[in-house]
Amino acid sequence: MAMSLTSLLSDASHEAATSVLPGFLAALGLPPIALGVIEGVADATSSFVKLGSGWIGDRAGHRWALAVLGYGLTGVMPLLLAIASSWPLVLGAKVIGWLGKGIRGPVRDAMLAASVDESVRGRAFGFHRAGDTIGAIIGPALGVVFLTSVGASSADPVAPFRSVFLLALIPGALSAGTFAVLVRDRSTGSAETSSLLRTMRTLPSRFRRYLLGVGVHGIGDFAPTLLILAATVLLAPSEGIVAAGATAGLLYVLRNALYALGSYPVGALSDRLGRPVLLLAFGYLLGAAVAAGAGMAFLLGIDEPLYFAILFIASGLFAAIQDTLEAVSTGELAGSAAQATSFGLLGTVNGVGDLVASAGVGILWTLVSPIAAFGAAAAAMALGATLIATVADRGGAHLTKGAEL
Repeated sequence: MAMSLTSLLSDASHEAATSVLPGFLAALGLPPIALGVIEGVADATSSFVKLGSGWIGDRAGHRWALAVLGYGLTGVMPLLLAIASSWPLVLGAKVIGWLGKGIRGPVRDAMLAASVDESVRGRAFGFHRAGDTIGAIIGPALGVVFLTSVGASSADPVAPFRSVFLLALIPGALSAGTFAVLVRDRSTGSAETSSLLRTMRTLPSRFRRYLLGVGVHGIGDFAPTLLILAATVLLAPSEGIVAAGATAGLLYVLRNALYALGSYPVGALSDRLGRPVLLLAFGYLLGAAVAAGAGMAFLLGIDEPLYFAILFIASGLFAAIQDTLEAVSTGELAGSAAQATSFGLLGTVNGVGDLVASAGVGILWTLVSPIAAFGAAAAAMALGATLIATVADRGGAHLTKGAEL
């Protein structure tokens, strides 16, 4: 419960900033490639750090301290965005915030996995993901309302976005304090002194095949801010940049609502059926459909909010499946040893994909066309789904008792 509250506050902070970031960059006159590079580098930084953080958490036992540090770094990101005036400064702010996410993620997930019985692991992760996604609904919703109200009376198109960033600083600061006060970890670390490379070599072969599918899918799994940007760009000619940014932000709230509502049922279904990897493959296909739909919007010049609402709803369901079941599948396939390292390795593989996906979509969008960018992303995500389904077929059900729950 305390972890969910912490994540709620943290997500309310950084998702409020995320929801208006594409509009902020557009107001600064920056091209899509800037957003793609910012998101790709930040996601990659976060994910590369996860491997080291997870290994340190397993070996040294400093999981609680690492988590508090991570939440603190993410909490200061909105302040840094508020004072940024160029894309390198935005990149620096985003990297610092996502560095914090990378530090805290694997140790927090390992603490959560160790605190519940294996038979209800899916529900535990689903409940946690639902909790933090409630923050991802509250944050963007407040951000959009604040953006609209301030924007109506401001002659400077950039100032309203900076005001949202300052507002987002409040829950960010509270998140680190909440975790520090309410959460405790009884782990004191492992007496084992294996190197990071040796620890990775001991992980099961099926887990490594699973990571291959995750990595291929990740090459197309672009940051949701690029979907926000797509909606903003296509709606701006009819609504204006601030109004289009607000509409896209509200659609992002809708996405996160579906994300929150879907996370626990997805985890519970996984516990019941005992096939988290197979369900994950379905989620990957849904993500590919979202990317293809974004490309179709540019191909046909679609500027209807309803069409984008459908895309954002599908994106939310995809995120619920992906975020919940990647964690559940990692807990199942990696085994009980070196769990924080396994979650860190998952994050690192995702980071390589995130860097290629977000930067790649931004580059293709700017240099070729958004149709080519989203089409390439859809193809990679579909291939990743195929590889993941193959792993599921080889492994069979992981919890025969899960079907009896």
